[in-house]
Amino acid sequence: METAELTNNTSSISAQQRKRKHNLTCYSFILPNFLGFAIFTLIPMVFSLVLAFLHWDGANKISFAGLDNFKQLLEDDTFRIALLNTFYYVIGTVPLTMLVSLGLALLLNQPLVGRNFFRTAYFFPYVASLVAVAVVWNMLFYPAAGPVNEFLRMLGVTEPPRWSASVDWAMPTVIMASVWRYMGYYMVIYLAALQGIPSQLYEAAALDGANGWQRFRYITLPMLAPATFFISIMLTITSFKVFDLIMVMTNGGPGRATNVLVLHTYNIAFRQFRFGYSSAIAMVLFLIVLIITIVQFRMEDRWVDYQ
Repeated sequence: METAELTNNTSSISAQQRKRKHNLTCYSFILPNFLGFAIFTLIPMVFSLVLAFLHWDGANKISFAGLDNFKQLLEDDTFRIALLNTFYYVIGTVPLTMLVSLGLALLLNQPLVGRNFFRTAYFFPYVASLVAVAVVWNMLFYPAAGPVNEFLRMLGVTEPPRWSASVDWAMPTVIMASVWRYMGYYMVIYLAALQGIPSQLYEAAALDGANGWQRFRYITLPMLAPATFFISIMLTITSFKVFDLIMVMTNGGPGRATNVLVLHTYNIAFRQFRFGYSSAIAMVLFLIVLIITIVQFRMEDRWVDYQ
């Protein structure tokens, strides 16, 4: 009896040691990434949250500000313009990118000649240098002698738009460049989702007399719902964080026509050295993205059921 109990205890200790060793092995793989996340993301985020309630210019002593930084937001005309410009960019970029990406995925999911080449070509802008993309777009839409305006003049348009040099056309130009850059990436996600739809569903629908639109409406769209939800979340977050494309193409101009929240935060922090106020703007942007993301998650089940 004692021998059996001793064997069980030894076995239990051995199992615990194996479990501890397994956990240590897993943590050893997680730890480097977590340390990088903690040092370069988590700690700066916490510091930024605290800094939103402080006054600091990076040189003088930090002082408590309370809610003064957030009160300044109500009096900052540039903040209101940047907020409206950000929503303008998001509303223009997210649905258009999703629509173009889905259209390309549907087209390149067909047995076309050279479709692998076109898939690669449409994906290339996403991996290309963003600075190069922005510079090329500015050259294409150069008001005086750009290829786009030269083509419009050939068609008889005497006064083509000034594109990124125009207050009215600067943001649409940035939106077009953004859609062109990101459509290939989300096309790949849609392609993967399309290829995961069982062909038997289309065959059964065709036997029941469903036409192409009905198959798309009642089979393709519902089956793409998870991919669409993922893309909408990622695109929304990416669009609210837009900075580099606008920085290179327009630098927030002309005037304040393309000045968005992240660019405004950058200018306040690294040109005016008002780190507390810039952190308050960043917190407002974080709350906006958080609220929109929560609403999207809440609406996911209803949207899928409707489909």
